[in-house]
Amino acid sequence: MAARGRCPECGSASLVEDAHYAQQQLVCAACGCVLAEGLLTTTYTDEEHLREVAYSQSTGQKEQLSRCLQRGIRRVQDLCKVLQLPAAFEETAVSYFQRALQLPAFHLVSLEKKELLGGCCVLVTCRQRRWPLTMGTVCSLLYAKQELFASVYLSLQRELGLSVPALSLADLVTTHLSSFRLVQPTASVPAPFLEDKEKLLARTMAIVELASEMWLVTGRHPVPVVTAAAFLAWQSLRPGPRLSCPLARFCRLAGVELPPPAQLRLRELLEILLGMASQLSWLRGFRLDKKTVVKHIGDLLQHRLFLLKCAFSQQDGQEQQDTAPGQGSARAPPSPPAVAQQQGCPSAGQQQQGATLRPLLPPCLIHPRKRLRPAAPSAPAAAVTGNEPISDSEIEQYLRSPEEIRAFRRAKAWS
Repeated sequence: MAARGRCPECGSASLVEDAHYAQQQLVCAACGCVLAEGLLTTTYTDEEHLREVAYSQSTGQKEQLSRCLQRGIRRVQDLCKVLQLPAAFEETAVSYFQRALQLPAFHLVSLEKKELLGGCCVLVTCRQRRWPLTMGTVCSLLYAKQELFASVYLSLQRELGLSVPALSLADLVTTHLSSFRLVQPTASVPAPFLEDKEKLLARTMAIVELASEMWLVTGRHPVPVVTAAAFLAWQSLRPGPRLSCPLARFCRLAGVELPPPAQLRLRELLEILLGMASQLSWLRGFRLDKKTVVKHIGDLLQHRLFLLKCAFSQQDGQEQQDTAPGQGSARAPPSPPAVAQQQGCPSAGQQQQGATLRPLLPPCLIHPRKRLRPAAPSAPAAAVTGNEPISDSEIEQYLRSPEEIRAFRRAKAWS
């Protein structure tokens, strides 16, 4: 109850503030006369004199921002506790959230984006401290769409001027595999499918490094590559009971989502492994396919550099050899098979009959999605005889001096 002056109807000084449909009203308690409507707050000087003020200048907006700030800080703190982040991370993320909420760029955004802003502050903090945290993990905890989260994340970096380093591939592999249920004994996972975390991590890291050397990671989302590499590593560590398990079931057992491009990345990795396996002398007597080659992944990774040089062509020597005849007495460098033979690789005659070395190029160049159509042959141009008719406009283009212009006009007048 707050007494303010007297009622103009009955003269009573018993004036109270009553919230009617969430709108403050000043009412006389004696006669029920409504003295003022729409009073938002009662702390500013204008409001104390019963004068309405703009909402942007009233304490109502400050109270709402305070509630939004408190709710956002609690969201950031809860997210840090779920991720088990250190206390210093939580303090930094909260400070980023407080700074961002004071900027005009985040005042008029939707409520959904304001809720994602706290998650973006946590992700920025983890990236700056080299803590392995992916955007997909935060989106799954906040039940958010990655496209919307990415837009808020980029806006936060731009408005605050933050420098955020990219997550390294090794950290991503460690983070992605740490959530696998296959490395934790549970009742839902059969015993033959359980695997030691350190062994799976080391084998997966080696396969991801192989994929990086073969241009399978460049310009692509890394999670499908890591998923396919983890599947191959998991199968190769105990191929007996695991070769019959498809990739979709592996993801269900691991408790992770199956990215659609993972099947394509798996196919590309198997093609690389088959090409490397064809260079091992003790495997040439076997007919390897995409399933049986998994049994030999350990040997292929052990001799990775040697097998890559033998199975894939760099095309440098061939290009230099093609340009050598035009260089006079310069000696042409040896061809790739000769280089391979000097380095201990099998020569071209010792390889499979009719097999050719695949160039070491990105998959987008080896298998382009769209092939350029050859240009249509143009009609042969007619031979120029010198007797073609010339129009007056073409003649004017070749005139240079005023004398020539006057002579042309006199000749044109007699025609």
